[in-house]
Amino acid sequence: MRVLVIGSGGREHAICWRLRQSSLATHVFCAPGNPGIGMVAKLVDIAVDDIAGLIAFVKDQNIELTVVGPEYPLSLGIVDAFRKENLRIFGASKAASQLESSKAFAKQIMNEAGVPTGRFQVVHSRAEASAYIEQYGAPVVLKADGLASGKGVFVCHTIEEAQEAVASLYKKNEVGSVVIEEFLEGIEVSYIIATDGEHIVPMQASHDYKRIFDKDEGPNTGGMGSVCPTPRFTEEQEEFVLHYVMVPTIAQMKKRGMPFSGFLYAGLMISPTGTIKVLEFNTRLGDPETQSIMRQFQSDLLETLYELSDPSPHTVMQNMPAPAWAPKVTVSIVLAAAGYPDAPRTGDEITGVHQAEELSDVVVFHAGTAFQEGKLVTAGGRVLAVSAQGETIAEARELAYRAADMIQFAGKQQRCDIALS
Repeated sequence: MRVLVIGSGGREHAICWRLRQSSLATHVFCAPGNPGIGMVAKLVDIAVDDIAGLIAFVKDQNIELTVVGPEYPLSLGIVDAFRKENLRIFGASKAASQLESSKAFAKQIMNEAGVPTGRFQVVHSRAEASAYIEQYGAPVVLKADGLASGKGVFVCHTIEEAQEAVASLYKKNEVGSVVIEEFLEGIEVSYIIATDGEHIVPMQASHDYKRIFDKDEGPNTGGMGSVCPTPRFTEEQEEFVLHYVMVPTIAQMKKRGMPFSGFLYAGLMISPTGTIKVLEFNTRLGDPETQSIMRQFQSDLLETLYELSDPSPHTVMQNMPAPAWAPKVTVSIVLAAAGYPDAPRTGDEITGVHQAEELSDVVVFHAGTAFQEGKLVTAGGRVLAVSAQGETIAEARELAYRAADMIQFAGKQQRCDIALS
């Protein structure tokens, strides 16, 4: 089977890496990809938002399945465009992808579906946001309504911090609406399913680390590391989330006339008393959670996604077994560029990747890398994700850090407390 993956980050590297191992895969392509992806797939120089170009490529190469990695092309309607041409694709429609592209829309769906979430208010101007904060107080969380690549969230513990966040969000009128919501305390869990709008294939639960510095200090990032399976989540809690979050959300989307297919990601907060509330939805796999999840996934990913991408769901999925998972734990550590997340520096030479991957049970996934004059260099904020498996979290963590220490580039940033809590 010929398959195309759309995207160029660590998530897409992990997807391609796992798809390449399918017995059904004859050719794996990635558009536009990166140097690491180029080791497991053939790179195609087409941008993720060039929908016409991607359709032309798929037709010319007789691609039998396209898998969308990042959120941006989903928000542009790439799935709708492919289906209009009768091309098989796995991902959310433009309407359904609003669960991620609009935080306000997602909150409305949660309310309608009875999904547990925090109190919120949608504001539409800097003045309205400032006035609401003065009235509501702190702590509070502010989220840009649109896509923000994981960096449009501000957790504010004082009114002064909240007002600074408002000023930042409305700087140069870059955003319209902002969601101001209740600050929830506890531990976070990432729970992801793959679905065709009827059948659900759960992924192993994971957790990531959002802030740039140890002890969850500093600004939010796209994620600095991940653990899968997470020890923060019980089987009973997973059943609760499936029954009271995923199933009603999918049902409500269908009721709205925008059935959901693709990966649905629920960012969960579990309070000290065990109460579970949804922080947000994403309509794709998480990054860097995917780098750990794909190491754990032992079934045929291509077969699973191909069946779920059927535009007219059938009974085959009902008889498919649940995915098999490695009886191990995976820890992934993100290596970020100097200046990340505000102003990442690019062009710094990277060394030691091959040496790190010579270690047993280590895979290095590329995100922001490029070749420059024959050398591997930094080309983005999050540069690499070093993933390692072990029998225990402690064993996987020790191996991941040993591998990460072999990789060097000027200004390298990494957290030293991944998988400690």
